[in-house]
Amino acid sequence: MSTGDHPSDVANRQTGPDPRRESGPIRRPRVGLNAHLLSRDETYRSAGVSRYIHYLLTYLPQVDARLSYVAFLGTPLYYPGWHTRVSSWRTEQPVVRILWEQFAQPWGARQERLDLLHAPVYVGPILAPCPLVVTVHDLSFYRYPQTLPPLRRIYLQQLTRHTVRRAAHVIADSQSVLKDIVDVLGLPESKISVIPLGVEETLRPLEDQEQMRAFRQRHSLPERTILYLGTLEPRKNITTLLEAYELLCHERGFAHSLVIAGGKGWYYEKIYARAEQLGLQDKVIFPGYIPQEELALWINAADLFVYPSWYEGFGLPPLEAMACGTPVIVSDTPALREVVGDAGVIVDPHDPQALAKAIAEVLQDREFHQILRDAGLARAKQFSWKATALRTARLYQWLLGDEQVHDA
Repeated sequence: MSTGDHPSDVANRQTGPDPRRESGPIRRPRVGLNAHLLSRDETYRSAGVSRYIHYLLTYLPQVDARLSYVAFLGTPLYYPGWHTRVSSWRTEQPVVRILWEQFAQPWGARQERLDLLHAPVYVGPILAPCPLVVTVHDLSFYRYPQTLPPLRRIYLQQLTRHTVRRAAHVIADSQSVLKDIVDVLGLPESKISVIPLGVEETLRPLEDQEQMRAFRQRHSLPERTILYLGTLEPRKNITTLLEAYELLCHERGFAHSLVIAGGKGWYYEKIYARAEQLGLQDKVIFPGYIPQEELALWINAADLFVYPSWYEGFGLPPLEAMACGTPVIVSDTPALREVVGDAGVIVDPHDPQALAKAIAEVLQDREFHQILRDAGLARAKQFSWKATALRTARLYQWLLGDEQVHDA
């Protein structure tokens, strides 16, 4: 432990330039990022918010080297251009992470002499020693509170409301989230910037048929599949997808299997129970968590991607499916309409028959299937993680006093 380190938050690995030791006439502004929800495990924590943090860590130093970056990590990881401060707290445990965020993080921010601290997932420290920017990905805990465990819901409601009111600025993933923040939390629109999420370059159509055959064989996947990919939790409305699929199974000539992939969130048991009630336990494939390195293969292996969620703040999985050239069907919700645009089919998430009809139409009409494929590929090109990082860095610069750069 170096002199002056707080005993509960030890910087036991430092990579990149140490902002506390900069020399020269120009002092670069120091920006800290809480990366404790950067996860490599096989749960919901490996979903969109973890990738959001990962790509900010990857691209921020590339798009703006005028800033000095400090990452607060729960485990030692290397990212070029970052000084990393690794906590000794076991923050993979939610209660411990909450305590770290509120007590150890402010101490670390003060020690690092930060000019700005970014809380990338809803909640920042109540007593932040510097201006705070916070990202709000959705307000599902207000819009659909019954779909979350009580303690998680209460924590997110109370701490998110407090954080956004105290923050210097708020980032929203979409115009839909911005509107929710204004309507539900009462923030002025001038305090919020919309910065869309991105899609990684590895997600693209795969033309190597031998590679795809080997992948299907390795995972015992049939030739024809429909894919859902996302956290297994009530808000994702997977039971309606199961009901629509059960209707299709009665249609003559229907030969597609349904793959429901993703890490287990909360209340996921009802999904398995519904599949059994419908007699689908031998027809639906549940592969569990999909590692990032296999994501393109799973999406390319599918003829159709279906995402029937009741509520989203952005809709990253459909965007990733479009980037791979897989046609998408999504529910008629504001954020999903915003992301998918005219490049996918939009249906009522409460109507299994309408969903079944849409699935059948896309799978049976090859010309329509190709139109959706081409439109999705073109739409996905409008999003990139590098652009997300660039707009975030410009917002940092604006908050730090550069009036010329803020276009987020």
